[in-house]
Amino acid sequence: MIELTQRIAPVEPAEIFDSLTLPFELRIRGRLRATTDNGTDVGLFLDRGPVLRDGDCLQSAGGEVVRIRAADEPVVTAQIPAGLPLARLCYHLGNRHVQLAIGTIDEQTGWVRFPPDHVLEELAERLGATLKHHQAPFDPEPGAYSQAGHSHGHSHGHGHSHGHSHDHDHDHPHSHGHGSDHVH
Repeated sequence: MIELTQRIAPVEPAEIFDSLTLPFELRIRGRLRATTDNGTDVGLFLDRGPVLRDGDCLQSAGGEVVRIRAADEPVVTAQIPAGLPLARLCYHLGNRHVQLAIGTIDEQTGWVRFPPDHVLEELAERLGATLKHHQAPFDPEPGAYSQAGHSHGHSHGHGHSHGHSHDHDHDHPHSHGHGSDHVH
């Protein structure tokens, strides 16, 4: 088994030993045993926190480089006009604390991708989106905190209390009635 222990900058295709295709659920883990696309057993022994993104490269102590690929998995892609409708959809879905992939088809049309969930799907349709259930890679936005190299997570152990439950099965808008400086 090859032990992949280091995240490295993308390399030229000729330097790639193999690729490892994983669904999002497994790309969030720092410890994992898996089989590469060409059948090699590998173990991931990585720092916890950063999500493995499609195209990321990992290296073993022996120098082997493995490129990560996002696997096709069940997703819902909501298409909606770009601009305010897309922003509104992202806001309301994001307010549900759900991971989202966001993109555009052209200047007039945007899309938001998320795991299948009937409540989220109904919300998206109410906001004017057209839904497509299909198999596609799910590579959600990393979030502002991870962009800056700061892993925010959701532990909230930073000096203030929350007066709400983190059980997000409710089907109504909600506000967080606490005085923190960060945005959810």
